[in-house]
Amino acid sequence: MNKTAEKKNKGTKKGIKALRVICIILAVIICADIISVNWKSNPENIKNYDTTNPAIVDFHGGEKPMISAHRSGGGIMPEESMMAFKNCVENSSFSIDVFEFDLHITKDDVLVLLHDDTLDRTTDSLEVFGVEEAKPENYTYEELRQLNIGAKFETDDGETPYADLKGDDVPDDLKILRVEEILDYLISKGDFNYIIEIKNGGDLGKKGVDILYKILEERNLLDTVIFGTFKEEVSLYVDENYPKLMRSATIKEVLSFWKAALTNDKDFKANYVALQIPYNLPWRIAMNLGTEKIINYAHKHNIAVQYWTINDEGQMKYLASIGADCIMTDYPDVLYKAVYES
Repeated sequence: MNKTAEKKNKGTKKGIKALRVICIILAVIICADIISVNWKSNPENIKNYDTTNPAIVDFHGGEKPMISAHRSGGGIMPEESMMAFKNCVENSSFSIDVFEFDLHITKDDVLVLLHDDTLDRTTDSLEVFGVEEAKPENYTYEELRQLNIGAKFETDDGETPYADLKGDDVPDDLKILRVEEILDYLISKGDFNYIIEIKNGGDLGKKGVDILYKILEERNLLDTVIFGTFKEEVSLYVDENYPKLMRSATIKEVLSFWKAALTNDKDFKANYVALQIPYNLPWRIAMNLGTEKIINYAHKHNIAVQYWTINDEGQMKYLASIGADCIMTDYPDVLYKAVYES
């Protein structure tokens, strides 16, 4: 065999070996996917525990999971806009128990509702400010009020009904909201619970907590709010400075909880009152958090189990059937029907 043929033969063998490895990896992923998708816990194995946590529902007492409008029902109306909140409150076809929304701090220390770290995805900020990836902390509240926060909203039919609204034509219901404004509106309409997340980290996030706590305390809302953040330093700041502010688990704490639940750790303790956790793929392949083991262990330790962001009707029904305390969705109308009308 000449050298050229020998090289080709070696190359072919390496290619076949690499292909086998890829096939094995794909097979493992597919198997894990199938197992994860089809694994379902038995609702009869869910237990009721004596708890003091108001965010835990009495599953065997017939209570349904709390219905949470994720980003104020951002699948139906422009997310975190007054238009979306009004739709959730005033629409007679469904009702809401918990409003979930996100906060950023502005240049002049106002907390405004916005999910992303930049304004690009949901607003016309590029057109108004002439800057890509504009961040709310670089603008005052009044400057941000120039924006149309429904500019990029797209219906399920692919329509963009608010894209052409500019300047003075943008209604107040599609202008960026300060947290006091939306809380006062919701207080005037009924008794709701809240899941509030501060997106900023570091000093900005800590300052945001200071401002938020004062606002909640003034409105006597501390016992209706579960605070959340993906910034561990902000969670620690809450523990050290605002022990009355109930909070959800950090990412690290969720991982520690999962390990404790799997091993039935007898000495487990938590500084948080709720797990706010995903159930959708691909999360479920690596760590299935929608099981009786997770829910029973959490309730045993006085921790509520709240799932995000569940937009699939089948998943809604399954999580409701195994005692989820709260389900967050962009489509609260669909969730309401899945929970109460099916």
